[in-house]
Amino acid sequence: MKKFAAILCALVLTLSFAISANAEAAKKYTVGIIQMADNGAFTDMREGYIARMRELGYTEDMMTFDYRNAQGDMSNLASICQAMIDEKVDFVAAIATPSAQAFLNMGSDIPMFFISVSNPVGAGIITDMAKPDKNATGTSNAIPVAEMFKLSAKLTPNVKTYGLIYCTSEVNSVTTITNAKAYMDANGLKYVEAVVTNSGEVQQAVQSLIGRVDAIFVPNDSVVQTALTVVADAAKDAKIPVYGSSAVMVASGAFATISISDTQIGQMTADMSDQYLKGAAIADIPAVVVSDFTMVINKTTADAIGVTIADDVLAAAKVIE
Repeated sequence: MKKFAAILCALVLTLSFAISANAEAAKKYTVGIIQMADNGAFTDMREGYIARMRELGYTEDMMTFDYRNAQGDMSNLASICQAMIDEKVDFVAAIATPSAQAFLNMGSDIPMFFISVSNPVGAGIITDMAKPDKNATGTSNAIPVAEMFKLSAKLTPNVKTYGLIYCTSEVNSVTTITNAKAYMDANGLKYVEAVVTNSGEVQQAVQSLIGRVDAIFVPNDSVVQTALTVVADAAKDAKIPVYGSSAVMVASGAFATISISDTQIGQMTADMSDQYLKGAAIADIPAVVVSDFTMVINKTTADAIGVTIADDVLAAAKVIE
């Protein structure tokens, strides 16, 4: 009788483990992806993130992506964040600083992975890159300001005054502009600022710079990037080079940049999400500053503004025709 009871107990335990394993295998995740506005860089980040999660084995029957775009409206952004919380998504992937800040400000206990936040600590999203807190971690795309201006000095050595177009409500762009101004002050360069509060003001901002500057620098600013073609077209007409902060800006008509791969930064954030799903605590997944930069040049824009680029420089760059 005792032997029978022992066998029965073993069978029950085996069945319990099997049921538990099957339940775990059948676990379906819902991942909220929050985007502030439409632009090519954010699209590449999102698609890079999703594609990498699929590559890691999170198939459509295992993981659903709930993607929502605020279309540049802060009220919409807040509503989207609240909806993610109400619907109890398993975790959130927040693209760029405004989305990450908006979700964090909701005070939810849902984990967040931020994608391409230039200054996570300065933006108040985390307080320690090596040991992230606030149930958030992710990737940072700190803009290499010094390298950007060195590139400008190589490609357009006669530039002495830069126009700076940015939105003052975006911490990421303000941080980059602050670093840019510090570099220019230290290197005897001048600058004129043109600030905007929404993409509808970008055309007036760029027109205010024409005739006053030799080049324009656009930081990693989602508001300005949404209207980048407006900046690029006006600058081309005036034969002024535009230095952007992403390859997408250059593809949209800016002259050149030193930038990261937007697809790659999405992929890297996906790898961090995978670590979490495999049992790592958020605090044990350090936030990462992506530093694999590429020179990108728009040859069509170069020809339009009359800039001749040496063959060795073109050979070392990613060239957009």
